[in-house]
Amino acid sequence: MTEQNSIAVLVIEDNQGDFLLIKDYLEEQFTDVKTIHAKKFSEAKVILENLTIDLDVILLDLTLPDHTGEDLIRDVVNLRLHTPVIVLTGFADLQFSIKSLSLKISDYLLKDDINAASLFKSIKFNIERKKTNLLLEESEKRYSNLFQLSPQPMWIFDVVNFSFLQVNKAAIDHYQYTEAEFLNMKLIDILADVHDDKDVLVKASEISSRDKIYKGRFRHRKKNQEIIEVDIYSSLIVINETNYESVIAIDVTEKIKLEHKITKAIITTQEDERYEIGTELHDNVCQILASSQLSLDMLRDNLPPESVQWFNKSKQFINLALEEIRNISHRLAPSFFDETTIEDTFQELLDNFNTEKKYNIHLDIDFGKVKKKLGSEIQLNLYRILQEQMRNIVKYAHASNIKVSLVIENKKIVFCIEDDGVGFDYQLAKRGIGLANIRRRAELFSGNMEIISKVNEGCKLVVQIPI
Repeated sequence: MTEQNSIAVLVIEDNQGDFLLIKDYLEEQFTDVKTIHAKKFSEAKVILENLTIDLDVILLDLTLPDHTGEDLIRDVVNLRLHTPVIVLTGFADLQFSIKSLSLKISDYLLKDDINAASLFKSIKFNIERKKTNLLLEESEKRYSNLFQLSPQPMWIFDVVNFSFLQVNKAAIDHYQYTEAEFLNMKLIDILADVHDDKDVLVKASEISSRDKIYKGRFRHRKKNQEIIEVDIYSSLIVINETNYESVIAIDVTEKIKLEHKITKAIITTQEDERYEIGTELHDNVCQILASSQLSLDMLRDNLPPESVQWFNKSKQFINLALEEIRNISHRLAPSFFDETTIEDTFQELLDNFNTEKKYNIHLDIDFGKVKKKLGSEIQLNLYRILQEQMRNIVKYAHASNIKVSLVIENKKIVFCIEDDGVGFDYQLAKRGIGLANIRRRAELFSGNMEIISKVNEGCKLVVQIPI
């Protein structure tokens, strides 16, 4: 075999006879070879520090007049880190040859065993291996830069014991733990809503996906105990045949606060408008109808007998209109803030939906505890949630029994609305505007909504809001 491409070789060899033999071997296998000779380490150092051409390989004798052994290897390798160094020696010392390979040399050859073909194969193999290693190092450096220089917190954790394997600077800065502290921690230590290893297993399994990137939102706790909302992007990686998860965490706390402010402003505007309309209906339209009743009463004595029944019907229609407008105004502008309790207001709302007595409704409110924990905003939003879900039940459920409960459990307000109707597939119905409104109102107070329903098995809506 011969190599057509040009090659530049530095031979560091003090024995002129060995150098000439090596030079012959090179010229036999390479058609275009530039051989540079150095008899001492000091000469090689000058050449390596001043050489302007690319050097493909260094052939190094281990015994030079001014340098020998391990120190010689280290110094030559450090002078040209990216050039393969092949050691040529006359000593068959197996232990030293193994150790020298750990000093980053590419190969270890005995002079007595070298021929043109074996030298050629060693040079070609180690040049190609060095190129591959350089590409791998560059790839690792790019990954390291991507990981370490990312402005977003990143970490790698063990999917078996949930311990941190590596964290980047952004994670250290954002979560305020040192790198050493992180590496002695587990995932449970930053999860705000998880308190034991079993829960960690559930949470970690959510973000351990074997075939795609996982995305989810979690609540994390920083070192100063501040709770933050983060969007997690995670994917499986394999390091030394072991599975790990690579995670990017994006803090969306401020984004969520801004969204909540916007949502709150929208809801406040809607409530103000509803209150204004409700008040207008109650104070103005009802007064007009009441005046109409008085005017009719003034005509009563002057009516002929055959017109009395029409008079009575008119009075009846006006009374119905007054009652309906009062009900509408109360639904638009519930008045439980001052005059009534939330229990009374809920009961009035449920009664309005059950005027025909079609449903057996049970209302259970732990009023003694709830009264101390609910501000007016939360009360109003719970009222609107009940209003929205009752519309859904009346329109779709075909239920007979409805149960509404409001209690305090585990430092959370738990609001449950349950019916025994036809139920539904939540995956098909979750995009509805009504349920979206309920979810948005719950999230406005850092809460959540859960729907438990199956076809022909009724529906249970649970809203939980932390106190």
